[in-house]
Amino acid sequence: MTDSDEAFWAALERLVRESEVVIDRHRGSAHPRYPNIIYGADYGYLRDTSSMDGGGIDVWRGAGGGKRISGAIVTVDLVKRDSEIKILLDCTEEEISGIMSFHNGSEYMKALLLRRR
Repeated sequence: MTDSDEAFWAALERLVRESEVVIDRHRGSAHPRYPNIIYGADYGYLRDTSSMDGGGIDVWRGAGGGKRISGAIVTVDLVKRDSEIKILLDCTEEEISGIMSFHNGSEYMKALLLRRR
């Protein structure tokens, strides 16, 4: 891992540590606009942060329920014509696989996983 990699993860850890995690879409719930898409993990945001869509920085929280960073996902949404980061908190490998399928499940959204080592 390079110094810039370590600095990135340290900055992300600080942001998560200093922010409240708000879950507004729980595991097993349907997407509000696409009811056939089901969330395989809790989904929400970090309160008092901002991202491209004007809301807080998105987070996926796994069954661990904590704030340990498992990785991050960078998405490109061709419908909204934007790109965002989504932080993975306490996610298992199985949850990460499901989350990646969630984001790569259509031709309109693609995601890249940044793994925490």
